[in-house]
Amino acid sequence: MPQTSSLIPPSSQLDADLAQWLAIHADDLNRNDAVSEEVVPRLARAGLFSIGVPEAQGGAGGDVRDATQAVADVAEYSMAAAFAFWGQRSFIQYLLQSPNRALAERHLPSLLAGERAGASGLSNAMKFLGGIESLQVTAQARANGWRLHGKLPWVTNLRRAGFVAAAAVATTAERAPMVIAFDSALPGVERSDDLDLIALRGSNTAAIALENVAIDAADVLHEDAGRYLPQVRPAFLSLQCGMSIGLSRASLRQALIRSESRRGALVDTICALQQELQTTVAQLLDGVANDHFQTQAAPLFRLRIRLAEIAQQAVGLELQAKGGSAYLAPDNNDFLRRWTEAAFVPVVTPSLTQLQAELQRHHVTRA
Repeated sequence: MPQTSSLIPPSSQLDADLAQWLAIHADDLNRNDAVSEEVVPRLARAGLFSIGVPEAQGGAGGDVRDATQAVADVAEYSMAAAFAFWGQRSFIQYLLQSPNRALAERHLPSLLAGERAGASGLSNAMKFLGGIESLQVTAQARANGWRLHGKLPWVTNLRRAGFVAAAAVATTAERAPMVIAFDSALPGVERSDDLDLIALRGSNTAAIALENVAIDAADVLHEDAGRYLPQVRPAFLSLQCGMSIGLSRASLRQALIRSESRRGALVDTICALQQELQTTVAQLLDGVANDHFQTQAAPLFRLRIRLAEIAQQAVGLELQAKGGSAYLAPDNNDFLRRWTEAAFVPVVTPSLTQLQAELQRHHVTRA
């Protein structure tokens, strides 16, 4: 039998106060929005948004790999909190990789401090990049800026206290699509009620309607979405993978604890999947570090797919290890929460179906 203590790491090393708060409120964050407005400020107080941000720009240093691990740490406790974390940290990354330094200087301090929420409204843009759908927001030129029209049907981390969001926008046939940022306080920005999700309901996920929203030229993250999106996609997906990683770790840990206590036959299977998880995470972080995924997206897509599959397998093993007790409904059933959290992993944009279609097109093109 393998030495399981070396394969299953201890619980994530988060700030103790944050870890306790997440543990207490994980079910609430999954089932309702009672404490959703507290997530961003609490993550900020623990210093999580500064991870992977250069010190010269107010951060703690490191890079996207460190931020991905931090998202995974939070996801071990709550996928809803990790989803909001991903939205905030993705928007921060867009600023870090934007040539518009003044825009970054304007927004980074409040984002790092958790005073303002940051929302990654680029799910539609990533589908556009893969040729899956057209852009849903248009920009019409005005004096010194643009007017926005359209809708973003699914955006996370839209705190009612205020947010700034990114979007890719179509302009004219003569001009490439752009990536812009807009503030929730602008006239014409309308946030819907929270989407009626089956889980992750504390993630402040809603739709945004944009009606004649005036932005300045200074609000453009990049003038050419076709160039910019492939540059930020590795970070976008790596941070997103942090959710699968953390959920997998939590389920595998619980599966192993239950299997070992019963001398179960699942121990070897659990440890083998944990070992594969570690190997896959290492491949992901290596590819992000050497910028390989900016020019070679297919390996990144395969890793995202495999990590999602591992998360599904991990909660399945937790179910098997717990047996019938997992199907009971006590007041605090962490397994039930992880089961519904895991249902989100295959469908978050880009969904596994979209990624598999993109890989198929890539294979045909190469052939």
